Amino acid sequence: MATEASPGPLPYIPRTGLPVPEVQPALVERWRSQGGELVDLLSQVRERCGGVAAFRLGPDPTVLVTDPDAVQHVLARHPDRYVKRSHRARLLIGDGVLAATGAAWKQQRRLLQSQFTGPGMRRYEQRITDAARTTAGRWAGYARTGQTLDVGREMHRFALDTIWRSLTGHPLDDGTERELTAVAAVVAALPTLPADATDAQNAVAADLARIDAVARHAIEAARDGTAGPDGPGLLHVLLDAATERPEYTDRLIRDELVTLLVAGHETTATTLTWLYLLLDRYPTAREQALAVGGEDPARRRRAIQALIHETLRLYPSAWILPRHATEDDTLAGHTVAAGTDILVCPYLTHRDRELWPDPEHFDPRRFLTPDGRTTHPGAYFPFGIGPRACLGLQFALREATILLEHLLPAYALAFHSAPTTTTFGITVRPGGPTPATLKRAQCG
Repeated sequence: MATEASPGPLPYIPRTGLPVPEVQPALVERWRSQGGELVDLLSQVRERCGGVAAFRLGPDPTVLVTDPDAVQHVLARHPDRYVKRSHRARLLIGDGVLAATGAAWKQQRRLLQSQFTGPGMRRYEQRITDAARTTAGRWAGYARTGQTLDVGREMHRFALDTIWRSLTGHPLDDGTERELTAVAAVVAALPTLPADATDAQNAVAADLARIDAVARHAIEAARDGTAGPDGPGLLHVLLDAATERPEYTDRLIRDELVTLLVAGHETTATTLTWLYLLLDRYPTAREQALAVGGEDPARRRRAIQALIHETLRLYPSAWILPRHATEDDTLAGHTVAAGTDILVCPYLTHRDRELWPDPEHFDPRRFLTPDGRTTHPGAYFPFGIGPRACLGLQFALREATILLEHLLPAYALAFHSAPTTTTFGITVRPGGPTPATLKRAQCG
């Protein structure tokens, strides 16, 4: 008797769901007329329609995702259905790992992954510590003389020194630091650049030329065997790959170098700046962290890391994560059509009062007690989650922790003024300078 052949795997067919709730066009028009930040609109959309909601800036709807289950669905469970199409900083980072897609992204990420976990991280521990000691020495001078410093600039200087040592094996020198201010200039300009690619390129051409010159010099020095005092760095890993993999051209090496420069210092510097601004508003948080640590280095480290995590809750490294639906799907019971643009927003998820009691309040103790915070993986994701989560997560946490272990017990900051606005660009930054003076701390 003939038997029926075993069927192959069935294609994925999404269940039919309800339409995604959509805000009225009048809300969007009112937002446009008021000239608000995108985050203002997104906040209103979530408030009106919940954790999966739609709005229209053009003819087609964009879906905002802040519900933790939906976040997990998009970023972690089904990244093949919700893809990253293009990075907003491609003008600057080219085809580096942040902007790459498909097979190229998988290969580039695989190469770099080992450098930021386990033994790879230990390789850079001393470089981070040396950069922290350099900053601590500079702060000792400020405390001695009473000189005003800009906290944001100091944090950028530290983070840039750290990633430069890790890339090249050399400490950051004054000339390189001056030239690399062009990185921050381009990052700040990105949200306001013309839509036309050529016009955008021309608008920042001078800064891009400065960045390219620094990258070219670093690549040539590494290729000539000029290792820094700390030995070979991440740049040498890229050059070694080029000997076996033809896709690692000088252009791609440049793109990876600039990607690591941008991702390796901009977000950490911004987080540390926000942390000090928050400690100025909540001074007892510093005292509590140092008191929890006492004389036990491990306990103090956990308390300092709680300060960092609570800062990242309020001001996540990536405040918005754009994705694009490649096929029809059902998301949290709602039908999402192929071709829909998705905006996952950690900034709003982290401020959801149903997930975080008193969400606007800075309370690092959330991260010190077992029941202090929600454990849902889609409720706290300042570096993203899933296969495209930030490569440098452990690196960023380690460098912020090490710097604070040097500075926090030793110095208290007195801000002369604090920014009254927040800038939502590639990162979420304080909207102005952060002048302050230092004094030797009385506790710690």
